[in-house]
Amino acid sequence: MRADAEGLKAQIADSVALLRRHLNWDAATVRLHELNARAEDPSLWNDAAEAQKLMRERTRLSDQIDGVKKLEQDVQDALDLIELAEAEDDSGTADAAVADLHRLAAEAKRREIESLLSGEADANDAYVEVNSGAGGTDAQDWAEMMLRMYTRWAEAHGYKVSLTEQSEGDEAGIKSATIQVSGPNAYGWLKTEMGVHRLVRISPFGGNDKRQTSFASVYVYPVIDDKIQVDINPADLRTDTFRASGAGGQHVNKTESGVRFTHIPTGIVVASTQDRSQHRNRAIAMDMLRARLYELELQKREAVSAATEAGKTDIGWGHQIRSYVLQPYQMVKDLRTGVEKGNPAAVLDGDLDEFMAAALATRVGATRSEASASAR
Repeated sequence: MRADAEGLKAQIADSVALLRRHLNWDAATVRLHELNARAEDPSLWNDAAEAQKLMRERTRLSDQIDGVKKLEQDVQDALDLIELAEAEDDSGTADAAVADLHRLAAEAKRREIESLLSGEADANDAYVEVNSGAGGTDAQDWAEMMLRMYTRWAEAHGYKVSLTEQSEGDEAGIKSATIQVSGPNAYGWLKTEMGVHRLVRISPFGGNDKRQTSFASVYVYPVIDDKIQVDINPADLRTDTFRASGAGGQHVNKTESGVRFTHIPTGIVVASTQDRSQHRNRAIAMDMLRARLYELELQKREAVSAATEAGKTDIGWGHQIRSYVLQPYQMVKDLRTGVEKGNPAAVLDGDLDEFMAAALATRVGATRSEASASAR
């Protein structure tokens, strides 16, 4: 048991070392001290937007630093308890302490992966756009299932979800929908879901009991604030108004409150039916367009724009990142990372953390290799 505890201790120590490295520990603690001092200055709130930005940074840094400190202290407490339990031949207490170490090792790994969410927009809220693809009514039903999946994932993590736009399917499901997910690191986590998702099942809409393959695409982009300047030439926009469909009462079906912008140079299309007011929907759609153009620029900087756009051009065979098989067997497999889960019902109910973490963990592996190389 002691050897098991020592192994877990070494595993956690490796994660903590990388956490400190990713955080740039000395600089982070100095910065937190500066932020705490500024937070006590009453004049800070003369500029509410700047104050909120500072407080968000302060909260993020404080959570990261305090989290590492608590992790180290909890590990030491568990090791001390194991040593005491073994001295008193108390196997029950020792087993419980080892179980705590397993839990702490999992938490250290989660924090290690989360520390990689340091991209320019990773901490931002996110727009999640779901579009049905090849597969007709089944694909539209699949798109609605995916919309529910991401909504449940967000709610399970304490994020706020608001529906921005939804286009109903011809017979069932949805053709497309966009939600805004608001919470810490929403974009950093959800951006790992971008791509085409494939469903295999017995169609509930046909009577031949044959397996049906359906596709839906997911596109994620960050919500941006007024501090980020994105210039849009009005001449590059085509504006359409339309009657909103779906839930929302009689008003949304009788007035042209929905607004759609098409950005002609890029082909980006955004729409909002969230509000009863066309004026408000126009503002929401413009925010979405600015966010899409900003995210496109981020992709260019990261040299992944071509791959992402290729994934968007054809929502069908050859472009999927994950397969969800409901018949003849049950399995969800991520084709990028190899992660598999045998409980599709749980995944479709929002159990996505392992897939997201694995996508980010590929970067952890690279970081570990870099750390090993620098150590040599």
